[in-house]
Amino acid sequence: MSSERIANAIRFLEEHGIAYERHDHAAVFTVDQVTALVDIRRGQRTKNLFVRDKKGRRHVLVVVPHDKQVDLMALGQRLDAGRLSFASERRLMEHLGVEPGSVTLMGVMNDKDRAVEVVIDRQVWDADAVRCHPLVNTSTLVLESEGVRQLLAATGHEPNVMEVPDVC
Repeated sequence: MSSERIANAIRFLEEHGIAYERHDHAAVFTVDQVTALVDIRRGQRTKNLFVRDKKGRRHVLVVVPHDKQVDLMALGQRLDAGRLSFASERRLMEHLGVEPGSVTLMGVMNDKDRAVEVVIDRQVWDADAVRCHPLVNTSTLVLESEGVRQLLAATGHEPNVMEVPDVC
C-alpha cells in the first residue's frame, strides 16, 4: 500500500509539472528521526497537524516549522472555529488519504471535495523550499516554494497563510 501511495503522489507531481527532490528512508514519526537518517540539506522542515472543530464540521491541515508548538486554542479563535482538537484516524484517512505519522501537505491531493482548510505558517510559506512526505513516512520530498503553490492551485486549496500561534 505504501508503494502505491508514493507512486500516486509522484504521478500527481509529475502530471502537474511540479519539480521535487526525493529521499527514501526507513519509516519515521518525527522530524528528528528523518534528520538522523537522511542528510537533506535544503528545505524548511515542517510539522503537520490535522485538526477539527468540536462538531467535526471543519477540518484543518496546519503546516508549521518543525519546532513550533501550536496553540490550538488560539488558532481556533483566530479561525473562528472554536475549540480545535486532533482529528481521528478515520477522518485523517477519509479526508487526506494518509495514516497517523504520515500527515503531509501532499494529502490535499486526496481532498477532492476541498473539505479541508489549509493553514500554513508564514515562515513555511516564505521558505525557498519545503520538505514533506509523499503520503507515507518512508520518504521525504523537497518542493520548491513555487511547487508548493502549484500543488495547492492544482488541488483547488487556497491557503490561509498566517503567523500560526505558538504556545510560547
